[in-house]
Amino acid sequence: MKTLCHNQLHFESLFSKEVIADLEGGQITSDAGGLLLRELDQRYRVAEKAATCLRDSRDAGKIKHDLLTLIRQRLFAIALGYEDNNDAAWLSKDPALKIMAGKAPESAPDLASQPTLSRFENQLSAKDLRRLSDGLLDLYLKTHPGPRKVIVLDMDSTDDPTHGKQQLSFFHGYYEEHMYHPLLVFDGRDGFPLAAVLRPGNTHSSHGALAVLKRLIKKLKKAYPEALILFRADAGFAIPAIYRYLEGQQELRYVIGFITNNRLLAKTAPLLEKAQQRYQETGEKQRLFTSFSYQAESWSQPRRIIAKVEYPHLGANQRFVVTNLSRNPQFVYDDIYVLRGDVENRIKELKLELKADRLSCHRFLANQFRLLLHTVAYCLFWLLRHHLQGTELATAQVNTLRLKLLKIGARIRETSRRIWVHLASGYPYRDLLAGLLQNLRASPA
Repeated sequence: MKTLCHNQLHFESLFSKEVIADLEGGQITSDAGGLLLRELDQRYRVAEKAATCLRDSRDAGKIKHDLLTLIRQRLFAIALGYEDNNDAAWLSKDPALKIMAGKAPESAPDLASQPTLSRFENQLSAKDLRRLSDGLLDLYLKTHPGPRKVIVLDMDSTDDPTHGKQQLSFFHGYYEEHMYHPLLVFDGRDGFPLAAVLRPGNTHSSHGALAVLKRLIKKLKKAYPEALILFRADAGFAIPAIYRYLEGQQELRYVIGFITNNRLLAKTAPLLEKAQQRYQETGEKQRLFTSFSYQAESWSQPRRIIAKVEYPHLGANQRFVVTNLSRNPQFVYDDIYVLRGDVENRIKELKLELKADRLSCHRFLANQFRLLLHTVAYCLFWLLRHHLQGTELATAQVNTLRLKLLKIGARIRETSRRIWVHLASGYPYRDLLAGLLQNLRASPA
């Protein structure tokens, strides 16, 4: 296509009037609502805390962009939907992002370029990332003040397809793809992420799970000594080491999916026959529950198994969970274990709407850093929802929040005394925006 250098663009006329666009609008952004994220960051010191976790090995005399500015630039860009470092080629000039990163929109130099951001991601060590992981848990503790009665930990793994020659990318037989295998932990009640650990692609779901669980529970018990901690997970985490650890401490409970085997099916055969008979008599789906003591060959002691026997028009369906809870079997299954499925929605939101699967660096540690950055960006949206309680967007997904509150067109001007952000007069959520800002300013950090 031939390059045109005209300052004016002529469109089809409207009512016999010319429609002309020019390139003289000044500093205009499509992301003025991102200043809300800056308010959240200022209040909770999210980026500042992350920056203190990292070691800067660069020559101090040659640094143009300090760690805090780089963290802010990368974190807010991800939150706004720009997950690729290549976006910095033009995004480094964006006036709203410059304000968010702590720079003046017009008088300050541009933000970091793509090569600078890529070098930044690739310079971090395993110790840096461990401290950053601890910082994520510290943010959880800060935003969840005690005392607390019950804490629910939902652990799950997910697949992250890889492309190219990324370190520790391997083929996984279950997913049938080359991938990484991240391990994620969320608060089962409100969806706040507590841990995000990147693992090689060929690892089992439970690989490293016990170490992560021990680290989390140690800090949680110190912060909330009176709380009962409930661990939930699917059958991929049904390993004796986790049972033994959780059973060995007070105020720890678990409900974990259990893989079906012939011994379990034999135990529930009479209940299945009963469900099938009732279905044939009524034509309606039957759901029956029972519990019994069971000891696998690899176990040193018997444990409680809860069984759900279901008979719909498609035929028999049986599910099992192992638990140290003593409550009614149906209550444990329907009102405790099944709620674990919400963690899959949180993972989906993290991957699809915050692009946490954009782990395209060659170095494995650089990709672990990216996973943590995307997870921290998710925390900003969690905080945004927290301050939207009582409004129509209190439970909105990331994409909805981004579209309605962050993607706001504005003209930005910098004078000697002020920075003006001129929003569109017809912005439909102006009252919600004003109320949210007032809420942020009034509430304690």
